Amino acid sequence: MEKKIKQELENTFEDLGEEKLRKFKIKLRDREEEPRVRQATIDKIKDALDLVDLMVNTFTSKDAVHVTLEVLKAIRENNLAEELRKNLGDVAPVVPQPGPRAPSDGLRVSQPRVEASSGQGLKVELPQSDDWQRELQVTPCSPPFKNKILEENGEEIYEPKDKFARTRLALLINNRDFDVKDMTRRGAERDEENMEWLLKELGYQVVKYTNVSAEEMKQAVKNFAEREEHASSDSTFVVIMSHGKRDAILGVHYHKTANPSDTFPVDDIFRHLNSENCPALRNKPKVILIQACRGGEHGRVWASDGEPDEPVEIEGDDFVHKEKDFISLMSCTPETKSYRHVQNGTFYVQYIVDVFTKYAHEDHIEELFRKVLRCFDSSDMTGSYRQMACKDRASLAKLFYLFPGL
Repeated sequence: MEKKIKQELENTFEDLGEEKLRKFKIKLRDREEEPRVRQATIDKIKDALDLVDLMVNTFTSKDAVHVTLEVLKAIRENNLAEELRKNLGDVAPVVPQPGPRAPSDGLRVSQPRVEASSGQGLKVELPQSDDWQRELQVTPCSPPFKNKILEENGEEIYEPKDKFARTRLALLINNRDFDVKDMTRRGAERDEENMEWLLKELGYQVVKYTNVSAEEMKQAVKNFAEREEHASSDSTFVVIMSHGKRDAILGVHYHKTANPSDTFPVDDIFRHLNSENCPALRNKPKVILIQACRGGEHGRVWASDGEPDEPVEIEGDDFVHKEKDFISLMSCTPETKSYRHVQNGTFYVQYIVDVFTKYAHEDHIEELFRKVLRCFDSSDMTGSYRQMACKDRASLAKLFYLFPGL
C-alpha cells in the first residue's frame, strides 16, 4: 500500500505544475499543526518525487495523504483532491469543508496567527485579507481603446512599443528570512508570488532576488540598470520588499547593534536608474514600488515591516536629484509602519494587485495609484493601526498607460 500511496502522491504533485506546486509548498510550510515543515526543508525540494519523500517521512504514509488533501483544499485544487481520494479509497477519507463562520459585528474572525514587531503571536479580529484571493488574470486592454486614446492624446502619452518587438524587464527583490529570527517577514512569500504574477501579466520579464544584503541589493539594482534589454523596452518596474527605516531598506544581515550598516538607501534606486546612469531608460517611465516601513510608529495587530522595537531617528526628506520620468509608490507615509498578515501578505501588495488587475486596461499609472490610495482611505483599518500608501518623487512628464495584453 505504501508504494501505491507514493505513486499517487507523485502523480498528484506532477499534475499541479510548477506554480501550483510552489503554492502547495508555501501552504505546507505555514501549517500550524505538528509535525511542522521548516522553510529550510522546503527549500531543498526540487521536484514532485522529493516532495513525496518529505511528506511520507514527515507524516507517515497514510497521514501524508490526509495532509496532502488538506493542503490541496487550501489552495483550491478540489478536483485533484477528489481524484487522489478516489484513487486511494479508504486511505483518503473526504476532508470536510469548513463550516460558515459566525457573524462578528460585520467583521470576519481571523484564524491565522497575527504577529507584531516583537514577534508575539495574537489571535484578533481582522477586517480583511484573511481570505483574499487575486483574480485569474489582468483585464486585457482592447485594441480599439488603445488606438482611440493614442489618437486623441498621443502627444501626452509615453509611446508604447509593440508587444512583439519590446523586452520589458522588471526587478523584484524580496527579503523574508533575516539573520535575526524575530525579523522573519512571514507572509512575504505571498507578496512575492502575487507581485511576480502581476508583473508577468503586465508583460514584464522578472529579474528576481530573495534574501539579500544591502550590498547585494545595491549590486542588483546597478546590474539591472545596465541590462541591454532596456534599449528595446518602453518602461520598467522596480519592486523591493523588506524591513525599512525612513529612507533606507534593510538587508537580511541587519542587526541594530552588531551590523547597523546593512541598509540600502532608497536614493540609490533613483541614482542608478536616472538618465545619466541608465541612458537606455531615458524618457521612459520608471515605476518604483517599495513595501517597507519608513519610521518608528509601532502597531500590534499586523506584523510590522520595520526594524523590531527600535526607535528610529527621523531624517529630512528633501530630495535633490536630476531625475526624470520616475514615479514611486511607498507602502506608507514617512514616520509610520506598514502592516503584513503573516500568511496572506500586505495590504499594499493586495491593493496594487487588485487595482491593476481590474483597471490597468483603461487607466494610466497615476490614476491607478490614486485608486490604490483610495483603497487605504476606505479600508477597515482603524485607530492606531491605520496605514496610508504614499505617492512619491513623481516626475512623469506624460501619462503612462500599460495597455495589458497589447
